[in-house]
Amino acid sequence: MKRVLSRVIAGTRGVFLLCGLGTLMAVSIGTATGLLSGYVGGFVDEVIMRFYDVLLSVPALLLAMVMIATMGPSKRNIVLIAGILYAPDVARVVRSVTLDLKTKEFVEAARVRRETRRHILFRELLPNATGPLMVESAMRFSYCIFMVASLGFLGLGVQPPSPDWGLQVFDARIYLGLAPWMLLFPAAAIALLIISTSLMGDGLKEITEPVGAGR
Repeated sequence: MKRVLSRVIAGTRGVFLLCGLGTLMAVSIGTATGLLSGYVGGFVDEVIMRFYDVLLSVPALLLAMVMIATMGPSKRNIVLIAGILYAPDVARVVRSVTLDLKTKEFVEAARVRRETRRHILFRELLPNATGPLMVESAMRFSYCIFMVASLGFLGLGVQPPSPDWGLQVFDARIYLGLAPWMLLFPAAAIALLIISTSLMGDGLKEITEPVGAGR
């Protein structure tokens, strides 16, 4: 039992590393493209959003399985796939915020001062979109945890002897009757981390939401 618990604790580092880097990549790509799409509009907006609609039309786990089967199972590929899969959700949130902010007076004032587009995007619009972006980042992180664990369970994620939680659940399923803790410990770790991250996202939403917005 102690050995199983030790492997679960050791696997925490890998989960945070993979999911953290994958979420960071998704947020970076989604923020940049969402700002550009919402601010420029027109043809650029149509191309970016239609491409993201295509990605969103395919179930995330199915698309991840296809991509990992093509690229090969490795930590770098898992991070890359997470960044590609979850960038569209971030971009849609940032785009909607940008569409609302770009007509505000402070953006018009920046145009009058003849500020560059880069300045307006990253110095005027981005700081005012940090609230929704933080909430979306927390949600993407929880989704990434589930995806990494699912890929590990299917044998398409991190390979042995890594103490990946999904891989531990897969290995322990045949011992459920004899040693149920071998499956329960990593499964409980996955569930608790996803629930905790989701609750953190709800808390961030309440903090960043304007007073009276939901009334």
